[in-house]
Amino acid sequence: MELAERKMRNLRGLYFEEFQIGMTIESPGRTVTEGDIVNFAGLSGDYTQIHTDAEFSKATLFGQRVAHGLLIMAMASGLAARTGVLEGTAMAFREVEAWKFSRPVFIGDTVHVLMTVIETKEMRRLGGGLVSIDMDVRNQNGESVGKGVWKVLMAASQAGSPAPRTD
Repeated sequence: MELAERKMRNLRGLYFEEFQIGMTIESPGRTVTEGDIVNFAGLSGDYTQIHTDAEFSKATLFGQRVAHGLLIMAMASGLAARTGVLEGTAMAFREVEAWKFSRPVFIGDTVHVLMTVIETKEMRRLGGGLVSIDMDVRNQNGESVGKGVWKVLMAASQAGSPAPRTD
């Protein structure tokens, strides 16, 4: 599909065939706020003191409140969406594999995601393919704070899609 036609159809995302192993995409950054933590606590029901109690948190290993690990994963999803590579072409988010939270994220930290394609697997019967993406969430100092592999089913382009079955 030509770029002009993609723009007319309002597609920004990449098709399965456009993902190349080793391709790296960097998201914009996002600063974690107290409101993010409070809202996530309300949404998830996780009001654990390390996240919501400033006085309690002063006496912990980290000396201050820490963002929920799952909040940072959710932010990673939003940051990945902001890159545009999944827009209009992602068919399904299939799997999170081996996620590890490696450093705390504090109020005021700014995170971004490095997305590196590590595997592609054609899935013709579904009209696309599975793309495995190494997701590395980093803070403003470039330190990894969370990492894992996401598997996303991506649509094939018209040119790359299989011929209709006749059986």
